[in-house]
Amino acid sequence: MTGGASDAPAQRRRDARRNRELIVEAAREVFREQGLTAPLDVVARRAGVGNATLYRHFARRADLVDAVFRDRLSGTMAAGEEARTAVDASAGLTGYLEVVFTVLASDRGTNDLMTTSLEGVTALEAVHAHNHRTLDELLRRGQEQGAVRSDVVVEDVLFALAALGRAVPALTAAAGDDAWRRPLALLLAGLRPTSPESALPATALTRDQLHATLSGL
Repeated sequence: MTGGASDAPAQRRRDARRNRELIVEAAREVFREQGLTAPLDVVARRAGVGNATLYRHFARRADLVDAVFRDRLSGTMAAGEEARTAVDASAGLTGYLEVVFTVLASDRGTNDLMTTSLEGVTALEAVHAHNHRTLDELLRRGQEQGAVRSDVVVEDVLFALAALGRAVPALTAAAGDDAWRRPLALLLAGLRPTSPESALPATALTRDQLHATLSGL
């Protein structure tokens, strides 16, 4: 009897760990299918637990999103690291964005995460910062190599990528998994210098303005 009583807390801990794993696995599937705004009660039903159990493990949606995507986003960051080593910055940029858009086309949740701004997701903050550094370095080197127009800044590219990325789920549903390659190629072509080079109109977004724009999507 004593042994049974002492085993009870350990069993509860095992059950709690298992419930957490079930919730994260279910959320990964639901977010991939429906995006990050999917109702959390759908996640709870898919996991086979009650809403109270879900919220006991994840008090905020951002906590659940972070648990789901913490590892998944590491592949994007690895692609950025590889792109930075490319001798040809333009080729590095193209290869990096092809990796990113392949992910955006295959996972609705990752698309939401990468193309908008959700407060409190540690994994997202890390990948956004890494993405900013990667694009900034590749654009700067591309300008030094004469492959990128001189007046483009990283916020220009991040805005354009977010706008295109938001359209990817609808685009792939209508025209196939690789349909994003054509508009991405057009976007990249627009970064190349023209002769003579005409100045871009207006002024580039600041980092704060970009953040406000993504938060509004």
